Amino acid sequence: MSGTSLRRYPSSIGLALIVLLGLLGIPTAQADTDSPNTWTATWIASPQPRWDGDFALPTGLPFHLWQQTIRQVAKVSVGGDRLRIVVSNAYGNRPLNIGAARVAKAGDESSTLGTGEPLTFSGQRQVSIPPGARMISDPASLAVDALDELAISLYLPDPTPPATFHWDGRQTAYIGAGDQVDAVQMSVDDTLTTRLFLSALLVERPDTRHTVVAFGDSITDGNASTTDANHRWPDYLAERLADESIAVLNAGISGARLLRSKMGENALARFERDVLGHPGVDSVIVLMGINDIGWPGTLAADPALPTAERLIGAYRQLIARAHLQGVRIIGATLLPFKGALDDTPMRGYYSAEKEALRQRINTWIRDSGEFDDIVDFDAMTRDPDRPARLHPEFDSGDHLHPNDAGYEAMAEIIEPGMLLGTEN
Repeated sequence: MSGTSLRRYPSSIGLALIVLLGLLGIPTAQADTDSPNTWTATWIASPQPRWDGDFALPTGLPFHLWQQTIRQVAKVSVGGDRLRIVVSNAYGNRPLNIGAARVAKAGDESSTLGTGEPLTFSGQRQVSIPPGARMISDPASLAVDALDELAISLYLPDPTPPATFHWDGRQTAYIGAGDQVDAVQMSVDDTLTTRLFLSALLVERPDTRHTVVAFGDSITDGNASTTDANHRWPDYLAERLADESIAVLNAGISGARLLRSKMGENALARFERDVLGHPGVDSVIVLMGINDIGWPGTLAADPALPTAERLIGAYRQLIARAHLQGVRIIGATLLPFKGALDDTPMRGYYSAEKEALRQRINTWIRDSGEFDDIVDFDAMTRDPDRPARLHPEFDSGDHLHPNDAGYEAMAEIIEPGMLLGTEN
């Protein structure tokens, strides 16, 4: 029985029912209903389905986890007085059974715990998440500061194939035998750099704040940035905006495309879930399209190069959907990519024809006026002497992804006024 249904009764009867439920140990939503505070996402990792072995890139996943604990570390953007986690079984074909869970401040070593709280789901420590569903934990009484690193531990008692994951985690996750969710010092048997099942962290705040989502591909996901350092461009942006109390959510998926799916669903399929589905989103920065251009002709075995009209049509769909929800949408120009991935299984990613298409798309982003604002990442990251290439100071070495310095420079050109529509 919810707080809403209790309002149908006279106040004295409603109060008596609440007392009775409390005595029976049955949780009610009354405390959260009466709270003036607001729940907002402070960190996310967009779920992906695992792919088959015939694809050029390995998943890096174990066959399954069984009677094991996985501990994952995430750095929040804004803080709050209480915290919840979101666990996703979006792509599972069987229930995802969680035997126990805990959230804590990350210790000096990421596999260790600081102050923390056990997690429950609808009042229970164990939860079974149906295929295709997600579960939000009950509020944990753990105060979180902006830019804190948290460790989330999940115990998986049954054979659990990692059907739902986030491939390019750029963060070490720790796996150990048995139920170690409460262990301050975890006994580690294996590590991953992917994320499993954990899809969001929510914090409760006493006032209204703003939220921006970075919606993109591997360049937003931080590919080639330093692992465990939180040097993706949305991380640098979160550091810059922490004093402004603006949450920054990274909805990047490496390999993501506007029109087609493989490493995650296409942009049109996941926009509502990964952007509009989070509470209190004010704006979204869209940096996507380079994989639609680069993949054709590689071992990804895509069909022919898409037309500019099809790509622009996808951008227009995202713009329309954002505006229907009152969300400000900022277009980001596609970065230079000459020479990209020549020494990898994705060789053939660049060609003169593909470069011409990138230039046409960037011209439309800059000049059409259809986005609410633009971020010209192309102009900022290109080599002035060879504008089809990344500037050497920003190039990670694969000629597609920036290095840490490049990601930091990208974040530096984004101002709060651009995100909130308050520029002079």
